[in-house]
Amino acid sequence: MSDEEETISSIHVRINGEREQLAIEHGETLMASLRRAGHYSVKNGCDEGVCGACNVILGERGLTRSCLVPAASCDGADVMTVEGLLDDAGNLHPLQEEFLEHGAAQCGYCIPGILLSAYDLLQDNVNPTEDEVANALSGNICRCTGYVQQIEAIQAAADRLPHSETSAEGDA
Repeated sequence: MSDEEETISSIHVRINGEREQLAIEHGETLMASLRRAGHYSVKNGCDEGVCGACNVILGERGLTRSCLVPAASCDGADVMTVEGLLDDAGNLHPLQEEFLEHGAAQCGYCIPGILLSAYDLLQDNVNPTEDEVANALSGNICRCTGYVQQIEAIQAAADRLPHSETSAEGDA
């Protein structure tokens, strides 16, 4: 069966504010369709929803493991990947800047998912404790660090964010 024969339909989504049409295959996950469309920051770490490498912000659902979501169920959805943290001029979000400043990235494989977990936390909690940050990161596996620099970076970013608006796009 050719690739075209396996493609059964398409969905329309907004990815980081841009409208896109994604061709999807029967039974395909959102993670797989995003990666096939060139959104490589969404990683396949475990394909079981336990590592957080495939995290996206999926509309009203918020932080979501895209490896567990059928792509076909996402027609019309708003999806934010880590690139959605950039502002309109391409400047890094304070979370991204603090990860660089604190050396919290290491190899970088898990970092997009961790950044989105942190972003999701800061949407509801503008001044998280160390324990609250650690809890928010508990669904992410990082094999390079002990999470210390990541927790410090997230708390430093929280201090930099205006309390009235923590999103990069205002309504992300």
